Amino acid sequence: MIYFCQFTIFEIKKLQENHTLKIEISKIWLNSLIKATEMTGIRKLIDKIKGFWKWFRSKEGRYRIFEIIFEADTFYGRMFDITLLATILLSVILVMLESVPIFNAKYHKSLIIIEWVITVLFTIEYALRLYCVRKPWRYFISFYGIIDLLSILPTYLGIIYPSTKYLSSIRILRLFRIFRIFRLTQFMRGGSMLLIAIRNSRTKIVVFLSFIVLVGVVLGSFMYVLEHDHPDSVIKTMPTGIYWSIVTLTTVGYGDITPITTMGRFLASVVMIMGYGVIAVPTGIFAAEAYKQANLKASQKNTQVCQHCHDNHHMDDSNYCKTCGFPLHKEEVLNTDNNDDLF
Repeated sequence: MIYFCQFTIFEIKKLQENHTLKIEISKIWLNSLIKATEMTGIRKLIDKIKGFWKWFRSKEGRYRIFEIIFEADTFYGRMFDITLLATILLSVILVMLESVPIFNAKYHKSLIIIEWVITVLFTIEYALRLYCVRKPWRYFISFYGIIDLLSILPTYLGIIYPSTKYLSSIRILRLFRIFRIFRLTQFMRGGSMLLIAIRNSRTKIVVFLSFIVLVGVVLGSFMYVLEHDHPDSVIKTMPTGIYWSIVTLTTVGYGDITPITTMGRFLASVVMIMGYGVIAVPTGIFAAEAYKQANLKASQKNTQVCQHCHDNHHMDDSNYCKTCGFPLHKEEVLNTDNNDDLF
């Protein structure tokens, strides 16, 4: 009876040991399976990253990025631009709210975090713009390239000079792209017409402004001669007289400086009348050039941008850039004979 009890106890212990061993083996097998699965997932992730990097560095990838960032003819390009515009508006609103003491005191930390996140996103976008174009320096010195750069610099300069971060409001200038994105052709044509009119009349305007500066110096000198001896006169120096003449000649008229003597008032009356001519002359110059541009053919409805020279004024059925001859569409870019020289 005692032997039977001892045998039974021994068998029970053996069974327990076998059961424990099976559990340990199951745990080891399960852990191995989990590790193998994790390694497989990591390998797949690494393969995907390698594939993306290979595509990112390819000509097709660079053109695809260019098409999304610079143009709005595709779905993804349009969505990218709309998201960009919304982010710009949000950023400008946050900069304004940060200047309000009550709001800044309550949400200062959140405003700083959001502002840095937006700045990093804008920095990545700017880097992609430089990466996907054929000649980065052309974009770097272009109007939009300078605006894009100036929109991210204030936040970084704010680390050294905190007050400069409020200059981030310059990002609002990036909203000029809204006319191209939403294909507001009338506004696009109007903006292009004004820019071309200003460019064509720039020499006349420069000559006229130079004449105004010279006349302002002469009239300021005369006013100084007439006023500086009077004890109540504010015009005690020639620069003050020149300042008064320019303010009066341009019809701004702050009213902070007024002549006291009779001859000074007479001269002021003459300068005021001359001010109307100052308004009329440049207006006529600009209006004449604008009229010439208004009679030209309507501008394009597409948003095609040349990857080489960044010209964005092309006819709707154009396949090549009218300025440099570079292909405008993906098929021509990738299948051109000198494909090796594209980037």
